Amino acid sequence: MLYVWFVIAGAFAGVSAGLFGVGGGMIIVPALVWIFTAYDFSPEVVTHMAIGTSLATIVVTSISSLTAHNKRGGVRWEVWRKMSIGLVIGSLVGAGVADMIDGKALQAIIGIGALLVALKMLFFSNKEQVGKPLPSTGVQFGAGTGIGMASSIFGIGGGSLTVPFLNWAGLPMKQSVGTSAACGLPIALAGAAGFAWFGQNVENLPTGTLGFVHVTGFLCISVASFMMAKVGARLAHQLPALMLKRAFGVLLIFAGGQLFLSGIGVI
Repeated sequence: MLYVWFVIAGAFAGVSAGLFGVGGGMIIVPALVWIFTAYDFSPEVVTHMAIGTSLATIVVTSISSLTAHNKRGGVRWEVWRKMSIGLVIGSLVGAGVADMIDGKALQAIIGIGALLVALKMLFFSNKEQVGKPLPSTGVQFGAGTGIGMASSIFGIGGGSLTVPFLNWAGLPMKQSVGTSAACGLPIALAGAAGFAWFGQNVENLPTGTLGFVHVTGFLCISVASFMMAKVGARLAHQLPALMLKRAFGVLLIFAGGQLFLSGIGVI
């Protein structure tokens, strides 16, 4: 039954990845925290293992999502190139920082971050400014570094941060979503490597892990999310931009609320 839950989480995360330009981490991390807790994995490693496994699956999900968006002209590669080095550097630093934070505190932090982004997307959305000059290379690099670090700590592909930034920078919503999907790849590669490294000698890890990455969970979720990300990407190019923003905000409220309440011991 454990494998079935992995597949269900992966399918839902894949649709979300393609639809919202996120790596699926805002779905996968809460789902894995719940699954690992239900199967009595050690509380000391549950959150870190959920994040590490999530980042590993986002490598596959991002490839599926970005290729689908790229076919529709939704990826601005010149923006991606300027942000990618910062994304990698930030992700590696973020993995080291997360390794030093208590698991429950980390859940609460992730939940607060998701709720703040949800409020931004629901109530403070920027008007699209097509043709607006992009920020300087330094600003894009700096944004990439900050997004990479936060995303690695939270176990997400960065879409909850990258989409609002790109939208503010002047990219249309559909290009913001597509470019964000591409940005999830360097975040996930560097972040997953970091969590695998920092979790090498940690006690209480279950069998079948590579550091903080649960190998079976990674495989099941990756297969399901890879197939379903293409479905989400098709929907993203058919739905109105405002509907995308509102649906994205509602998704983050549910995921963030669950993580925050769990982190402070309410649920």
